[in-house]
Amino acid sequence: MLTRADIVCAIGYDGNAALVDRSASRRYGSLSTAELVAEGFFRAAAASAIHSGSEEELRLVADAYNKASGSRYPVEAIPRLFGVAKVSVTRALSL
Repeated sequence: MLTRADIVCAIGYDGNAALVDRSASRRYGSLSTAELVAEGFFRAAAASAIHSGSEEELRLVADAYNKASGSRYPVEAIPRLFGVAKVSVTRALSL
């Protein structure tokens, strides 16, 4: 099973394995969604929000990204914008 840090720091997928940025996982894997947003890591924050299943966290990401970029993406567009979704892979390969 993937850890939250694996999901947040995944840079892609190969078959049934997540490809995880090992150094990013060590540094940022334990940050909350709000902390990731504060650091400007919007993709990681979106992955964290999706993983948590929290609409409130996803809204936080959308609001912060829209403010930073001057855009108006609705909450439901954030997963597609950042290319994140719930995944069913069970292995992680740290790179």
